[in-house]
Amino acid sequence: MGSGKNGSFSKTPDWQQWAILLELKTTVTVSHTLTELLKEITGKIISHWFRFFQCETCLFVLEPAQSRGLWDGKKRFLATGQPLEPNEKIAVLTRATIRLNRLQSFWKHVDAVNKEMLASDGYIISYGIGEWPLLRQATFSIWQSQEKMMQFAYKNKNHAAVITKTRSENWYSEDLFARFKIIHCAGTLKGKNPLQGKNLNL
Repeated sequence: MGSGKNGSFSKTPDWQQWAILLELKTTVTVSHTLTELLKEITGKIISHWFRFFQCETCLFVLEPAQSRGLWDGKKRFLATGQPLEPNEKIAVLTRATIRLNRLQSFWKHVDAVNKEMLASDGYIISYGIGEWPLLRQATFSIWQSQEKMMQFAYKNKNHAAVITKTRSENWYSEDLFARFKIIHCAGTLKGKNPLQGKNLNL
């Protein structure tokens, strides 16, 4: 999938950053090196492609904890482990297919909500990714806890207002919201591990 700029999806993509999202049915051996992990998860062809072009790569290994909504008409990321602890750091994926007649309303609110997310208490990192430019967008973010994430999502004035509008004005033809346990993070983005120093006990 393509990637947006400044921690969110954007009308101007980041042509140097891309995302691959995989839902696996097997357990990942996180003790392996990054090269071994990429080969195990993505397969020989893609992992060799990364090495051949000397791509900087970062890999997040996650365990689904909660999911609601649909992706291409199917339920995804069903919970496979124990519930999240109250103060446990979590990863969140929000994804939506935007109706054509609601594109202007959607994009009008993106910048303001993104600025507030970046400044929110408990925010760690985020990346905007998407399958189709402008129409199918997702945000992958990591937070200090469920409580901190919920405070941003439902108590932040602008974001709460946008959530209300998405429902009352029927912005999306499909959406999905999923939370994950963070099992492992390996590799770098822009020269460093994005979770380095975040005390995630990985």
